[in-house]
Amino acid sequence: MERLADRLGAGRFRQRFAGRFAEAKGPDGPLALLVPTTYMNLSGDAVGPAAGSLKARPEQVLVVHDDLDLPFGVVRGKVGGGTGGHNGLRSITSRLGSGDYLRIRIGIGRPPAEFRGDQADWVLMAFSEPAGEVDDMLARALAMTETTLAEGIDAAIATFHASEPGARARERRLRRGDDPEPAEGDAPPDAPPDAS
Repeated sequence: MERLADRLGAGRFRQRFAGRFAEAKGPDGPLALLVPTTYMNLSGDAVGPAAGSLKARPEQVLVVHDDLDLPFGVVRGKVGGGTGGHNGLRSITSRLGSGDYLRIRIGIGRPPAEFRGDQADWVLMAFSEPAGEVDDMLARALAMTETTLAEGIDAAIATFHASEPGARARERRLRRGDDPEPAEGDAPPDAPPDAS
């Protein structure tokens, strides 16, 4: 959130609406930034009153959150939907009276089988991935958030969910254990060596 605030030239964060609150000028006019300081499970206690005071409809609220159901590093946008067992989203949905808000989902993955603890422990622990990978993930989330603010969630989804042609097919082959197709210009694996 601090990176977004810096890029938008937001004023200083101050305590308001049970969170750290700042105002900025967004691409389409005034914008409010809020980082709830409640327990995560009570995020709606910050978001609901802020949306009410600012007269923001649910579809004008953008929530950026972690998501266990996405692999680490994957960033996805979504319009509305359920809570997926995420107690913070459940609280926000309850306090807004609707699940029709916009979401930027940041994949943190599920804990490995050998993890000793519950999901809350997993979500609250520091990332074990290299710092560069964490920074890359946060940069993608920031870019998708900025695109959402400037062009709308549909444009952000179209831009950030796209993958290079053939990427999904290669991933399926790798999951099945098939040999990947050679890259353009590579000799097939069973071709004789070049005699030149």
